[in-house]
Amino acid sequence: MNWNEQYNRWNNFSELDDQLRSKLTEMQEDELSLEDAFYKNLEFGTGGMRGKLGPGTNRMNIYTIRRAAEGMAHFIADKGKGWKSKGVVIAYDSRYMSQEFAIETARVLGRHGIQSYVFTSLRPTPELSFAVRFLQAAAGVMVTASHNPPEYNGFKVYNEDGGQLPPAQAEVMIDFVNQVENELSVDAAEQATIEENGLLEWIDDKVDRAYLKELRSVNFNPQITHDQIGDFNVVFSPLHGTARMLVEAGFEQIGLADNYYLVEEQQDPDPEFSTVDSPNPEEHQAFALAIEKGKAVNADVLIATDPDADRLGIAVPDGAGDYTVLTGNQTGALMLDYILSQEDDLPDNGLMLKTIVTSEFGRAIAEHYNIATEDTLTGFKFIGEKIREYERTGEYEFLFGYEESYGYLIKDFARDKDAVQSVMLAAEMAVYWKAKGKTLLEALYDLYDQHGYYLEDLQSLKLEGKVGVEKIQSIMENFREAPMKEAGGINVTTLEDYATSTRWDVQEGSKSDINLPKENVLKFILEDNSWFCLRPSGTEPKIKFYYGVKMGSKKECDQRLLAIKQTVNDKLNTLT
Repeated sequence: MNWNEQYNRWNNFSELDDQLRSKLTEMQEDELSLEDAFYKNLEFGTGGMRGKLGPGTNRMNIYTIRRAAEGMAHFIADKGKGWKSKGVVIAYDSRYMSQEFAIETARVLGRHGIQSYVFTSLRPTPELSFAVRFLQAAAGVMVTASHNPPEYNGFKVYNEDGGQLPPAQAEVMIDFVNQVENELSVDAAEQATIEENGLLEWIDDKVDRAYLKELRSVNFNPQITHDQIGDFNVVFSPLHGTARMLVEAGFEQIGLADNYYLVEEQQDPDPEFSTVDSPNPEEHQAFALAIEKGKAVNADVLIATDPDADRLGIAVPDGAGDYTVLTGNQTGALMLDYILSQEDDLPDNGLMLKTIVTSEFGRAIAEHYNIATEDTLTGFKFIGEKIREYERTGEYEFLFGYEESYGYLIKDFARDKDAVQSVMLAAEMAVYWKAKGKTLLEALYDLYDQHGYYLEDLQSLKLEGKVGVEKIQSIMENFREAPMKEAGGINVTTLEDYATSTRWDVQEGSKSDINLPKENVLKFILEDNSWFCLRPSGTEPKIKFYYGVKMGSKKECDQRLLAIKQTVNDKLNTLT
């Protein structure tokens, strides 16, 4: 059906939800909005689905949620009879409709005789990952749009290991979802009925207690946080999201109960995220209120988590009365070095995992400690999949995993990036370095002095709607079919095309295989080992351009990075 037919199908549906009916009526004269809402089904991809709230097949609403849950029910049933009884854990964040979507999911699963465990109130994504493992469930669902704007929500699916679905499982799940032809016809059991039949169990604080018990293992140097606390201060903001309860309990466990300050304006859940332009700790503006608070209390570190608490950002004193917001690559480097330096006996088969767009700084630090590094595709599901593989084979012992987009995992009792763990580690690091007379920024520059100066950058081009999707595809096709030979005056030596799993030696014309799953990503590597990478976002209407350089100084890095970006942007301008 074309978008007009889809719209008429919804408009003629007599049982359409009243709120969606009202919004649909408001859109009647706006043909562009109607087309965007109905021109396709909201894509259920490898990470689940994410989109704007509202009526339509291309929007997040109770009907598209039911369609996803119906597909999930068949996905679980297909595994065999025992899997249905294992159940599904469902958590949700502070966004509009999050709790309602969680209950809708349980209602659809319940109609198929599948048990649901639903948290009584909002919880972070990493606790959902942990809960799947703790309750030995068949799967998990996290209702969240992470750090997207307020008008978005999402539906993330987790496997029995507590990780986001890896490609092989995701393909099966996607097939089942796509087999649901009419989202309006999906049946959902009554909430009261599945509660009475024991198919909807509300989770109390037993999972919180179990998670917090495991969280103690993130305290690498208890002596420091208990005995060297002195006048240490940390400012924390959950950015109107889910992290506050677990972070406060975690601070108490490691001896910081009297040393933290909340950003009061951002401490409570708020689906509008009213104090920030974007509830994303990657964005420096998200730290504005934390910086004010930090100056008032002379804080040693400022920490913020995104709404579902899987990403973390930190800001540190710059020595001139202000604070510097660190990049995800910089924070990851500090965390990795701290973890490895605090272990008395590192395993011979220790492993650090990072993504292909994450800085090579981490690899240099790991090599210093004789620890192996392995790259994965972008997305923490790939890191989680590797943890599970090596847990099974024993080939490597996981020590740390991270990605440049502010996601870190310290201990693998969760299998997704975990900002609650990361808050504990960031605070402990700051205490440790203060006891040695240094700020985290000074500790970072010590690492640069030791390993060389690394600098990265990320540019995003936002292209919304149907036209935007087509434009992003066109850009990727052009860079693939007419690849750049140089950037910033430096020759390209290698082109890695992850869509075809092929690595091309540009100078010799030879090719080799890339032993990673296929994904629409291009990475160009230059003669001096600088690199840039193109990747369409899997969760937002954006195409992302990643850059990385290593030189002898920050000034040299700035110059080289600017030159490479300029060449890429010159080509991009001819395409947009």
